[in-house]
Amino acid sequence: MTYTYSDLVWLYFIYSFVGWCIEVCYAAFRQRKFVNRGFVNSPLCPIYGFGAVLYAVFLPELTENPFFLFLGGLILATLLEYSTGMLMEKIFQKKLWDYSGIRFNLSGYVCARYSLLWGVLALVTMLFANPFLCGILRMIPYPVALVIQWTASILLLLDFLTTAMAVLGMKITAKRLAQLSEGIQSTSRFLENKLTLAIRKRMQKSFPSIDKDTIIEGFRQKSAARTEQKVFAEGCSFYKLAALFFIGAFLGDIVETLFCLVTMGRLMSRSSVVYGPFSIVWGLGCSLLTLFLYRYRNKKDRHIFIAGTLLGGAYEYICSVFTELVFGTIFWDYSGFAFNLGGRINLLYCFFWGIAAVIWLKIIYPVLSRLIEKIPVKQGKIIFNCLIVFMVFNMLISSLALARYTERHTADATLENTAQNPINAFLDQRFPDERIERIYPNAKLVD
Repeated sequence: MTYTYSDLVWLYFIYSFVGWCIEVCYAAFRQRKFVNRGFVNSPLCPIYGFGAVLYAVFLPELTENPFFLFLGGLILATLLEYSTGMLMEKIFQKKLWDYSGIRFNLSGYVCARYSLLWGVLALVTMLFANPFLCGILRMIPYPVALVIQWTASILLLLDFLTTAMAVLGMKITAKRLAQLSEGIQSTSRFLENKLTLAIRKRMQKSFPSIDKDTIIEGFRQKSAARTEQKVFAEGCSFYKLAALFFIGAFLGDIVETLFCLVTMGRLMSRSSVVYGPFSIVWGLGCSLLTLFLYRYRNKKDRHIFIAGTLLGGAYEYICSVFTELVFGTIFWDYSGFAFNLGGRINLLYCFFWGIAAVIWLKIIYPVLSRLIEKIPVKQGKIIFNCLIVFMVFNMLISSLALARYTERHTADATLENTAQNPINAFLDQRFPDERIERIYPNAKLVD
């Protein structure tokens, strides 16, 4: 089944509402009273809707094999829940949910019991619920659907912004942060109104682990740590992850180039961008692997190997689907390998991801971490801020060049070689087919 953008919007809101109903019923059963368990004030739990959209985007081609559909849904939802749990703890200094008391959990963010449930829900939604819902929703006239979706989206955005302001008000108050500038104090007083106070009260009621004083104290400690910072990119910080991204992107490109030279006897570009030898897949892989597994770096090798195998396989699969959907291009195809899944991943390379995770966390990361932390704080921030700006620009230009390349090969013959605007004219001149095919020699256009 192919999902349209309209289908995805409908599924997002429907499953957000269904998820909210499930959370409210579960809380009412345990606490014997009504509790709005959503992050926003509307009767929606966005994480459920976002999970449903991820299922619809990344899992359709697995519907022919229920086992892989179950496994894909399990891994995808577990990654989403784990990431959301980490983010919420960063914001509130507390876990909004904690599975520490349940067997087979990871840091309290996820546990085997609920991960298995997500896999079952993937089967139910993709095989039965989604075809039924989309069949009904597609009967709604397009103009009516468009008005409803835009209205609901705008209301949800306003709701989210209001909640975000309330959360900001929980972290910044004039009384506890009097040392900040008058501008910040004025902002704090603005946030202290009846609406935001009501939202805070509702959130503290919904999530008892949230404590305003704890949040503020955590914020103050972080501010003090930044003020007293003497080591650049200490721990698993933003700049550490950024540095690992650039190192991983560069080394990954070099490794793949040498691998092609050894196995195929010729040098071949393995870059993901048009400027510089950088493989975005490798760079993001290094950063995400470190982010997710940093706290488990002292675990046994077999645990890291299993986690790396699953994370690496899921990551490579998601990247393959993403590039095909966005650029209409396939950058790698493992159809000739045994035990492959749609040509996107194969068991052998998943094992390579597991081995790479062990080598990375046990051997390479400690050395790189020490070297990165030796960079002077001030100079380090300037260097990596400039590198980040460069890479954002590089990725944007690369995306436009690839999109234009695809357009040139799929457009009507009368428009194929015609630049429709100054941007297309620039892209046609700077990135003709020969250059794109030299940078991306394995790229295949798909419908």
